Amino acid sequence: MKAVRFHEYGDPSVLRYEDVEQPVPGAGQVLIRVAATSFNGVDGNIRGGFMQGPIPVTLPHTPGIDVSGTVDALGEGVSGLEIGDRVVGFLPMAGVGAAAEYVVAPAEILTPAPRSIPLPDAAALPLVGLTAWQALFDHAKLAQGQRVLINGAGGAVGGYAVQLAKNAGAYVIATAGPRSSEHVETAGADEVVDHTATEVTAAVTEPVDVVLNLAPIEPAQLAALLTLIRSGGVLVNTTVWMPAPSDDPRGVRGIDLFVNSDAEQLSRLVTLVDSGELRVDVAQRVPLAELPAVHTRAATGELHGKVVIVAPRPAPDPHPTAH
Repeated sequence: MKAVRFHEYGDPSVLRYEDVEQPVPGAGQVLIRVAATSFNGVDGNIRGGFMQGPIPVTLPHTPGIDVSGTVDALGEGVSGLEIGDRVVGFLPMAGVGAAAEYVVAPAEILTPAPRSIPLPDAAALPLVGLTAWQALFDHAKLAQGQRVLINGAGGAVGGYAVQLAKNAGAYVIATAGPRSSEHVETAGADEVVDHTATEVTAAVTEPVDVVLNLAPIEPAQLAALLTLIRSGGVLVNTTVWMPAPSDDPRGVRGIDLFVNSDAEQLSRLVTLVDSGELRVDVAQRVPLAELPAVHTRAATGELHGKVVIVAPRPAPDPHPTAH
């Protein structure tokens, strides 16, 4: 089968589109014929060798944490799934990824894919959707009527976070640049602050209950966001290289989010997609062979919106069984 792998850490030129052995599912595993994976910022950090502590991958490594596809084979002891099922999942971060025609996945991470969108587009949902869900509900305990500031709402996580916070009945203030402000408004933000034109600390005049920081800002800027949070509130930070600050005298907690795969939460997101309450935005669909170019564009800051990486369609069987 075809896959994209890197044999050593480095810049995007280390990625190779090559032939590899098709994997076989072991006990508790499922073989998925990949429809698509997606590009996430962490993929570039793993490839560059910057995540060897928290995400120790084995070289050569196939990237691609998100997967959508169809069940092709079942390992021993797998129940609740059948060959041909359309599934979506968040693969183990340190394991073999889905930038390939096939991937093996633990059965328990998979959930039925949304029916209302094309199967490849479903690969845009797991990692970023779960990041938004876990930040708002597991960590910030966001409740109806609360005020939330989503800093850096123009990216893929931000789009889901704005929609989920609005669905939960929160008042949503979002920061975004001119390029993505319309996108953030469409997602349902009550106020949009153009961070290129005004300082967010000056634009937010009433305290918020929750700040969700998704932006790669300076530590001093992150600390300044604490001043916008009412006593007893929460700052959830997703930029893992910079720890979240707290304000202990006022009981404002800083939480660093490291997203987890959770099939039950993912199935709730899928339900919201199929009910029309959550929109999956895909900026671009790129063939698997062109994944190195996507990494290059991300490294130079030219990648905007969520990019889905579509696996090659299998060639038709030259000797079909006669009926």
